[in-house]
Amino acid sequence: MTNVITPFGYTALEEDAVPVADFRNGMAALASAVTIVTTDGSQGPHGFTASAVCSVSDTPPTLLVCINRSTSAHPHVLEHGVLAINVLHGGQQPLSDIFSSRSRLMAERFAAARWHRGRTGAPLLDGALVNFDCRVREIRDVGTHTVVIAHVVDVITGENDGQPGLVWFNRQYSHAVTR
Repeated sequence: MTNVITPFGYTALEEDAVPVADFRNGMAALASAVTIVTTDGSQGPHGFTASAVCSVSDTPPTLLVCINRSTSAHPHVLEHGVLAINVLHGGQQPLSDIFSSRSRLMAERFAAARWHRGRTGAPLLDGALVNFDCRVREIRDVGTHTVVIAHVVDVITGENDGQPGLVWFNRQYSHAVTR
């Protein structure tokens, strides 16, 4: 039995946690935008598909990204200190698959699309619904992931011709409803 003392004085016991399968089943009902998170620096460009991205604040503009520590890009995001969050539309599902594949080399991943450099030097996906160019401000390890708090230095809204956003829901791709 492992005890974890929280900042609020609550002692959490491992057996208090819901079973992993129950948690994953519950999370399957939470729709998330599909993004490709990218970085570049001394170790070259790296990227991965992510759905654990959300807004933290608009003053200052801040986003949160959860990165599995087993993801090959993980150490590079932390070392480079910059990242871009590229929000995908429905037609970019194949690119999401490429960036989520552990068998694909980074050069293969980036060769599958067109990119340009943001203000931070992070790769921005041409044709994304939106690109958020960010600097890493804070990191915290929680469970299997690192939570990255990122300050947004630039936002580039794409020309998507009415494409719906790509969404991950119920363990499969879906498309955001458009009017």
